[in-house]
Amino acid sequence: MTDPNLLTGMEHSEDAGVYKLRDDLAIIQTVDFFTPIVDDPYTFGQIAVTNALSDVYAMGGKPLTAMNIVCFPIKKLGVSILRDILRGGLDKMREAGVLLVGGHSVEDDETKYGLAVTGVIHPDQVLMNRGARPGDKLILTKALGTGIVSTAAKADAAPANLIAKSITAMTTLNKGAAEILMETTDVHACTDITGFGLLGHACEMIEESDVGMHIFSSAVPFFEGLQELAEMGILPEGLHRNRQFRMSRIEVSSDCPEWLLDILFDPQTAGGLLLSVAPGQAVVLLDKFHRSGLKDAAIVGEVTVGKKGKIIVSL
Repeated sequence: MTDPNLLTGMEHSEDAGVYKLRDDLAIIQTVDFFTPIVDDPYTFGQIAVTNALSDVYAMGGKPLTAMNIVCFPIKKLGVSILRDILRGGLDKMREAGVLLVGGHSVEDDETKYGLAVTGVIHPDQVLMNRGARPGDKLILTKALGTGIVSTAAKADAAPANLIAKSITAMTTLNKGAAEILMETTDVHACTDITGFGLLGHACEMIEESDVGMHIFSSAVPFFEGLQELAEMGILPEGLHRNRQFRMSRIEVSSDCPEWLLDILFDPQTAGGLLLSVAPGQAVVLLDKFHRSGLKDAAIVGEVTVGKKGKIIVSL
């Protein structure tokens, strides 16, 4: 079944579905939830909401309403823990200007929390993960490393300051970045970096297209102290799956160290946005990100025509 008002659905691994209601208005719909990745329930609630809202921001839209999705072992854990999770989520929704309008909960053996989110956008301003043009610059708005840090934290191998940096990144909304995007017409493609890692989501951006990418690994921002953990082999299982799935599309220069390639495949939670921007506007946009407080934002590569559907990674 097709519908001319469905601007994007499931066909191209887009971050959310977009449906046109009228010539000047479309709705964005997405859903995301997961198990705890930190011990503190309030912080977990904040991270889950930040992550769920990100898909709307990645489409260039504004989230308006949300519904809680809750799975909780009420017979094993106290209701105070659930209350703290929901409080953390609600506080983050308030920061985003999103209204909680309901939700659904079920008893489960494992805690899970997230949101179903509805946002709005002008139909002519929707940002897809496809559309990158030759010569475009690639901008990443957040540092990488949340997957490796979470794995290290579970093994008591992550320094407290590194855990704090990771939590700060995972609870930072992509709201500010999205608002800046709404002010420019020079962004040709956008996605958020989550479970497939930087290289996995970059592959989605050039799939079935006539362009490729060149990622300059030395320009990619990541948490200080992450190299040591990667070199020790403290890596999440999702990172290995990402490499196995996408490595056939990646050409790695001999000057790129193995530990850095691991970071580029690291699955992120509530990661930043990856933008394909007209070359003449990339520096201007990057300066706006920096002035808004996104200090880790960086130009990490460019869109090429040499090898379509392929990503070259060099130092």
